Amino acid sequence: MKILIANRGEIATRVIKTCRERGIPTVAIYSEVDSANPHVWMADERVCIGEPREYLNIDKVIAAAHQTGATAIHPGYGFLSENASFVKRCEKEGIVFIGPSAEAMDAFANKSSARILAEKTGVPIVPGAETCETPEQAIEIAKEIGYPVLLKAAAGGGGKGMRKVFKEEEIKEAFESASREGLSSFGDGSLLLEKYVYPARHIEVQILGDGKNAIAVGERECSLQRRYQKVLEEAPAALIPDHAREGVRKSAVKLCEEIGYSGAGTVEFLVGPDGDHYFLEVNTRLQVEHPVTEM
Repeated sequence: MKILIANRGEIATRVIKTCRERGIPTVAIYSEVDSANPHVWMADERVCIGEPREYLNIDKVIAAAHQTGATAIHPGYGFLSENASFVKRCEKEGIVFIGPSAEAMDAFANKSSARILAEKTGVPIVPGAETCETPEQAIEIAKEIGYPVLLKAAAGGGGKGMRKVFKEEEIKEAFESASREGLSSFGDGSLLLEKYVYPARHIEVQILGDGKNAIAVGERECSLQRRYQKVLEEAPAALIPDHAREGVRKSAVKLCEEIGYSGAGTVEFLVGPDGDHYFLEVNTRLQVEHPVTEM
């Protein structure tokens, strides 16, 4: 086996170190501006791919793998790590993609479809609706589940396309604003609506799967946020009850085994003040925060 690392920086150097410990040769790809970076000289072989944006060029990454005889690609995080088209291309070219299948990526890419899968699997979800097509529909759903509610871009992430609504009069403006931001940021303005759970703790579960079985290797608390972006993470989560810790781990494993998940991933939950947990989303890649759990 020879592994090409389709990334740079900290994650590339960590993959190279791990491969070296196991006697697996590595290939680094690099842009012209990254030529002196550590991952370039640490790898056994290296291929220049041109400008920095070429890290996203599937053709160039695949060509580098063929050029060096690499039989597998590790995507790291960012870049092509959650690109289902890249995974399919690797399969077509006979190259092992070290990560989840394209099917698993597609299943979890959209928050609405992920909610449906979780509900089907028996994993608790926040009360709400997977589709919310008009402000009028949002008003009806909110009446059923009670305010406050959260309007969320179905294709979103990172807090973009997300609006808290505390009363009916705020729905129309929030709906239009969230939809616009979702369309601008993700090319998809569709929304879902959920009950706003407060106070709540944001808990992530690190999982590893082999395509059939999965294990939870720890959880992280990431409730301290600014504008929906994490500021600080702590592992293990110190401020949730034991039944919540056990619950999020079991739910994460159950969901990932249902889809036949392979590789590393993160399942995110909200834990309410009563200790009940609710599924949020799955990041189908190694997360930047994974060293917090490792430590």
